[in-house]
Amino acid sequence: MKNLTDQQKGSLLAFVAVMFITPDTLFIRLANVDTWSLVFYRGIIPFFTVLIGMLIIYKYEFFKMLFTSGHHGLIYIVTFSITNIAFVVSIQNTNVANTLVMIAMAPMLSAILGAFFLKEMPDNKTWVAIGITFIAAVYIFYDSLQLGSIFGDLLGLLCALGLAVGAVTIRSAKNNNLVPAAVVGKLVVAIFAMFYIETYALLDKELLIVPLMCVMCVAIPFVLVTIAPRFIPAEEVNLFFLLETIIGPFWVWMVIKEQPSLETIQGGIIIILTIATHSFLKLKKS
Repeated sequence: MKNLTDQQKGSLLAFVAVMFITPDTLFIRLANVDTWSLVFYRGIIPFFTVLIGMLIIYKYEFFKMLFTSGHHGLIYIVTFSITNIAFVVSIQNTNVANTLVMIAMAPMLSAILGAFFLKEMPDNKTWVAIGITFIAAVYIFYDSLQLGSIFGDLLGLLCALGLAVGAVTIRSAKNNNLVPAAVVGKLVVAIFAMFYIETYALLDKELLIVPLMCVMCVAIPFVLVTIAPRFIPAEEVNLFFLLETIIGPFWVWMVIKEQPSLETIQGGIIIILTIATHSFLKLKKS
């Protein structure tokens, strides 16, 4: 990693994070666990996993990093927690497609916030990539969009805003490690879920699937995505996350044989080509 440019480091971290996230939908389907039990385990297992890893690597330095992160750390704890909770509650209160389209606005919101607060104006290539990928996301989910609950739709927008604010916060504190703040955020999510959870029981295959999902699709990615904006602008990190919208359904197709729609395939190709082209041009420039 020492021989890589910042652009290469950030792009690699964001890409690897998304690749770990892509089987998430499949694991959720296979686990068949109720929503708040899932939220609890997706908070508490990554919390302990990353906390133990950080303590082994940094020992007491972990707490120093946490307490010296200042207002950036506090903001990240709040936005990280709200984003995780808002996503679940949004899906409970509106159509899933509405939520995902709202979340597809995260790169655009990141670009606006980054330009305003950090004076990092995205170049024309990035604006074009953001526009194309958002239109492709709307195309994929257009037939599934419904005039549902305004409350659920607003929470989906809040989730996108949380992703944007979180990435911009990391970018503004790029000399600090905010992974400890993210660890605390996961604990907050788990505690919040405890007020609504009906059962903590995991049965049969869930005993394997849920911990595997929480480590591979939650713990590892949130560490990587908390580091990535230190090297590349926030909107570029969030652009990579649109790949999960495309690759996730293909995992489901391969394992459960649930074929993705033609719109998903067509829109997915556009998103993948756009992000690949954008990344190539940025890496070439760096």
